[in-house]
This record gives sequence, C-alpha cells and structure tokens, in this order.
Amino acid sequence: MSNPVVEASPAAPAVTWQEGEALARKASARTRRKRLALLTAGWAAMFLIWQLAAYYLPFGVLPAPLEVGEVMWDIVVSGAFAENFFASVGKTFLGFVVATAVGAPIGYLMGRYDYWKAFFHDGVTVAGTIPALTYAVLSLIIFGISDLGPILSVALVSVPFVAINVAEGVRGVDQSLVRMSQAFGRSSRQIRREVFVPTLVPYVFAAIRMSFAVAWKVEALTEVFGGKNGVGFQIRSEYQLFNIDGVLAWMCLFIIFMLIVERLVLRKLENRVLAWRPEERVGK
Repeated sequence: MSNPVVEASPAAPAVTWQEGEALARKASARTRRKRLALLTAGWAAMFLIWQLAAYYLPFGVLPAPLEVGEVMWDIVVSGAFAENFFASVGKTFLGFVVATAVGAPIGYLMGRYDYWKAFFHDGVTVAGTIPALTYAVLSLIIFGISDLGPILSVALVSVPFVAINVAEGVRGVDQSLVRMSQAFGRSSRQIRREVFVPTLVPYVFAAIRMSFAVAWKVEALTEVFGGKNGVGFQIRSEYQLFNIDGVLAWMCLFIIFMLIVERLVLRKLENRVLAWRPEERVGK
C-alpha cells in the first residue's frame, strides 16, 4: 500500500526586524488605548455613583461633584493649595530621607550577614505590623503640635518597608559576580558601588512605592491631629467649621496630588533610572 503524498504547506513569509518592531508598537498602542478606556470608564462610574448618592441623600449630607469641584478651584486659585501641599510634601520627603538613612543600612546588614538578620528581623517585622495610627499618636505625644511629628511618623512607617526590600535585594545579588570582582582585585567599596548598588536600586523603588501611600496617609493623619499647616491641618479646619464641601475638596486634591506623584513622578523616575535594564526597555 503506497503512502499518501502530503503536500508541504508554503513557508510563512519572513518578518523583518522593522516589521516586527512596527507590530510590537501597534500591539503596545492597542494595550494603552484599552487601559485608557477602562481608566476613563472607572472614573466615570465613580463620579456617577457620587452624583446619584448626592441626589438621593438628604440635602446637605453629601455635596455633588460639581460643587466640590468649584471649592477645589477656589482653593487652587487662592494659593492655599500650593502653600499647604508644599508643606506636606516637604515633611513627607524629609520622613523618607530619614527612613532611607535608617532602613537601608539595616536592610543591608540583614541581607549580608545572618547574625545581623537574627538581630534585626523581629524588630523590623514588629515595626511593620504596628498600625499607622499608633505612629501618628506616638509622634504627637513626643513632639506635640510641630512639624517634627509628621516627619517622625512618616519615617517610622517607612523604615520597615525600606529595610525588608533592601535585605531582599542584597540576598538577590549574584554571588558569582561578587567572587569574580574579588578575583579581579576589586575592593569592597568598589564591589558595593558597582555590584550591590545597581542590584538594590529596583528594590529601593519598590519600597518607596509600597510605603508611599501609607506614608502620605499617616502624614496627613498626624497633621489632622496636631499639625499647624499642611493638608491634614486644612481638613481639620474645615471639619471644625462643619464645612463638608471643604473637607471633600481638600481630600480630592490630596488624592489627585498623590496619583500625580506616584504615576508621573515616581514611575517616570524609576523608568529613567532603570533604563539600562533589558526588562525595563521591553516594558516601555
């Protein structure tokens, strides 16, 4: 019995590098459009729910989005927005600086040496599980109504995130690179600068992203309880005047500002710093 003859299918046309690059760009553009559409739909749904709630709730309980938007505009035009947000940003930034100065060395020791890991591990873990409200109250008890309270609360909240992520980064360093560097006569300082630091940078950015939202919340909460300026102070002032429009306006400005910092500042900065990594270039 003769074997059936199978006709070979024509070979698929080869795709050039330029054509592949164009296809990848088109796929990336489609993905961005889908994300933008879903993002817009999500915000539209949220504002629709807010509008319906304001309409059906008793008068004065919940202002409509347009009313809050008018108050937000007045705050921005008056200059109060810039003054108070720069005050809050400054305290948050100083808290992050303190957290990095304390948490990074602790994380390096935890990741590099087992005995330091045993020494710091439980303390860092406990510090990370303490509620942010506790840090806010503790900072107010120590410093009272001052700018040091929010700075301390941000630092206390952020230190565990920084330490844990830096420790994971140190443990993730390729030891073969370390041994090769030692074989070529590199000093310990050069190994830390040229091997450990590039490996740790992504973990530091991960720590900043993880602690950013929590740090902003505890900073604003500390200002609500005992601040003399900043966003939290303004929210407390509007609350004392029973002005729900003002409370929601400052809260919405606070949310918008956090989104801008996280998505347009931190993310762009991270992409620029990590542009040398192949996965970062592909992700763009």
